Amino acid sequence: MSGRYRVGAALAGAAILTAAGLVAANWATADEGKRHTTEGPRVEPTKLVGAPGTKASLQAETLRTELGSRAVGSYYDSAGDLVVAVSDEATAALVRAAGAVPKLVRFTAAELNSVQSELNRLAEKSRAGKVRSWYVDPISGTVVVSVPKGAHDIFTERFVERAKEHGDQVTVKTVYGTVKPTADDFSLRGGFQVDKNTGYVCSLGFNARTSKGTRVFLTAGHCTSGKPSFSRNGYILGNTVYSSFPGNDYGSVDVIEGWDQQGYIEGWGSGSVAVHGVASPTVGSELCKSGKSTGWTCGRIVANNVTVNYGNNKIVRGLFQHTACVESGDSGGANMTGNYAQGITSGAALIDGKCLDKYNRSNESYSQPIGEALRATQTELVMGS
Repeated sequence: MSGRYRVGAALAGAAILTAAGLVAANWATADEGKRHTTEGPRVEPTKLVGAPGTKASLQAETLRTELGSRAVGSYYDSAGDLVVAVSDEATAALVRAAGAVPKLVRFTAAELNSVQSELNRLAEKSRAGKVRSWYVDPISGTVVVSVPKGAHDIFTERFVERAKEHGDQVTVKTVYGTVKPTADDFSLRGGFQVDKNTGYVCSLGFNARTSKGTRVFLTAGHCTSGKPSFSRNGYILGNTVYSSFPGNDYGSVDVIEGWDQQGYIEGWGSGSVAVHGVASPTVGSELCKSGKSTGWTCGRIVANNVTVNYGNNKIVRGLFQHTACVESGDSGGANMTGNYAQGITSGAALIDGKCLDKYNRSNESYSQPIGEALRATQTELVMGS
């Protein structure tokens, strides 16, 4: 290991993601309805598409700013082209003029966001049963509601029926596995293991600093819930400063003197990755995550602004969904596209504690966007060279 990765006397080691151990049942189909599918999209990791700092990424950011609420969303297609879902020809013309590909969809962003907001309120007030997630999907131009196969309890069925009242604005999708925050039940570079004084284990996300120079690391909010203290390899790291879960899933922990904060993410055999900045998650972009349990795994972003139901009325909003493998103990770890920070691992759908791809299905993992976490904690990332 090179000198730039030294942690300090007796402090070297890898960072870990935390898992909360919230259990959901194996997923099966709820009632059949309109536009019912059997599986989510399989996103195969091929070439790197839309890496931050590239022309494609800048184009996506510019269009996102200029179009605002006129666009349902955007994504990279299999050819690497930026596709923007819009509901009218005038906006489609603006997309073409910017060099992207417009896709006309039936419903406006306002209509679909309204449906998602209504479902959010329903879940928070009346529970969502075993319904896994719901989000505005620019590919289908609908609100996708993910329901586990075989879920027929009264709360799930009531939620699905209310969702179906929106007709073609909603697509009900069958999903598999058990979704849970991915902490390790037994237990300063991103991805290393960190230990809670409550006996649970998490992964470190990113090193950061406040405007006053206070040293902290960012991790998942379900890891910092209850404001525990943290250690690594038997040495004290610090105490929780900020925690938000459910609703959000991020938290910050102060880092005492003696630890060498680094602007790098552990690659688990693939070399360390320097952090050069922050990115906004775009559907179709490649993403890799670092965590204690599964190391460095990669996939693609498949949805933004996803509301996830972790059970027991623990609803988290504003997550993004991707296909990198995530398992218990990876919670809190770093998510990267190239050298740019995307988010912090929140949870995943698991079958017998394993990623779905081990059962020949596309992984379903969830992450907290990094931008919101930085704003809430009033911090900036420590950068690598």
